[in-house]
Amino acid sequence: MAESKLSCAVLADRSLALTEGIRGLLETVFETVVTVANVTSLLESVARLEPDMALVDVSLASDGNLHWMEELRTRCPEVKMVALSVHDQPGVERAAVRAGCDGFVLKRDIAIELLATIDSVMN
Repeated sequence: MAESKLSCAVLADRSLALTEGIRGLLETVFETVVTVANVTSLLESVARLEPDMALVDVSLASDGNLHWMEELRTRCPEVKMVALSVHDQPGVERAAVRAGCDGFVLKRDIAIELLATIDSVMN
């Protein structure tokens, strides 16, 4: 990781328990970590805050589609986006990348892979 912290990250996940755990990890890298639990709040927060990164659960939308990722990428093309998922199928990662994500981390591997993925995406 870089010596100085990045400015801001938005973490979007419906699971409060998981969000709090990830937040602690992200606070080692970002000065500010904002958490949201739905697509509307994510889109509004990213537009308003202009964060360095958005970390998003692929299951954030209840209908299961990823159109909101494409919308986020269109509205804020400069924000880096990392998808988080419990789904271990290659098609899920491919769909997230097609929708605009710069990185992908399985939730079971967050403790091991998240910081390295953030570093890779930011560099």
